[in-house]
Amino acid sequence: MKVTGLAIVPPPAAAALPKVTPELLASVLARYSRSNEGIGKIMEKVDLANPDESIDRILKFVDYGHASIGGLTGGLAIALDDVSMWLAYKIFEIAQMADGQESSTRYITMSAANLPLAEEIGVPPDLAPRWSALMAKAFAAYHAEYTRLDQAALANPGLVRLPKDAKPGVVTRLRKNYALDRARYFIPLATRTNLGLVQSSRMWAATVKHLDSLPMPEAQAAAKLIRDELLKMSPRLMRHSFAEPSFQAQAQQELAESLKLGLVRLSTKPLADEIWVKTDRDSPPWLREEQPLAEALRHRANRYGYQGKATRRMRVTFAWNNMAVAELRDLNRHRTGHRYTPLIQAGFYLPPEIAHAPHQALLDEQAALTRELMQRGSAAYVYTLLLGAQTPFEHSTHADKFIYEAELRTGMGAHFRYAEHLSAVLREFIRQVPEAKDWVIEGTAEPE
Repeated sequence: MKVTGLAIVPPPAAAALPKVTPELLASVLARYSRSNEGIGKIMEKVDLANPDESIDRILKFVDYGHASIGGLTGGLAIALDDVSMWLAYKIFEIAQMADGQESSTRYITMSAANLPLAEEIGVPPDLAPRWSALMAKAFAAYHAEYTRLDQAALANPGLVRLPKDAKPGVVTRLRKNYALDRARYFIPLATRTNLGLVQSSRMWAATVKHLDSLPMPEAQAAAKLIRDELLKMSPRLMRHSFAEPSFQAQAQQELAESLKLGLVRLSTKPLADEIWVKTDRDSPPWLREEQPLAEALRHRANRYGYQGKATRRMRVTFAWNNMAVAELRDLNRHRTGHRYTPLIQAGFYLPPEIAHAPHQALLDEQAALTRELMQRGSAAYVYTLLLGAQTPFEHSTHADKFIYEAELRTGMGAHFRYAEHLSAVLREFIRQVPEAKDWVIEGTAEPE
């Protein structure tokens, strides 16, 4: 694992503007909020060559509960190389205010060489050989299915949804994606990936504190490396980034709940789709919402258009019983509201093009190791999961954000499986809110 901070420098057009470090920016803007002087006057009082006195004088207020000052540091960029897909998923779950990207499964190395060492992720020494052998078999299944599907698409181009008049390069790319996106369910969640995030020092401190409080050694190691890198950019505010008892207690409780539920529901069989959608349009008696829902939606030219109060005030919670981890990685990155999963294996998804039977021995071996780690109370069970593991997943947000997500994740280029998931909840949403039918656009996810 490697963590790198990326320092942002002004472009040539901004060369004459005042230069501030992240913490000096927070200090200046905090002073700005408590002064009737303009920003120019405040900057005149700062010795840019030695800003520490100004910074220390203002940032001490963070210690007295003024955490919002830490949000004034601007975006601090951090790149994390060679972290497990589990850790990438967890960071996106925690860092709900971050902008970020993770490497696609289409572009990372798929081999046992691209796994962390068993001791780095807390796999017990006596189970390490079993874990390593299982991971190698999972990668072998991935490569076998990818090769088979790619050859099938080459022999029968009709399997791939190609746009009209597609150029040869596009045809090749979409054919490859057809195979890659169906074989990916055999990829281990322990596979190394890369991610980059940008967020304020306040949010970084909360993220690192949460990571440091988790029982997984990989999370704790990442917390230290991220903290050490951020100390170069925001040394004072990162004092608030160490493990904290309330975070640790909740992490242990959530792990215990996942282990209990996971042992009861552990299965390698495909789990049939179920959805749950709850809409709430209630409003206070002294502030009723009068806008018709159709009026809140009809002015949009596309999904990025601004929606009215009727959808922005409406609450929506939606959940699936069987979200494969492959899709969870994508849907978990929608930042609005709250997302929750116990991250268990209640079933195992494979697309229609791949039969379970030829891979049942692998899946049985994987489930047996998962069960062994769960019975031991080990948080390392997450590293035995493959991307086909199906887990319950709930997301609560507001209707405008849900509509955006549903249109995006069923639209052009969406992965076929999460398009199926979003289409299902969108249909139920329309059943409950029929006024939205003419204004919400369900896509066809073509081409892949």
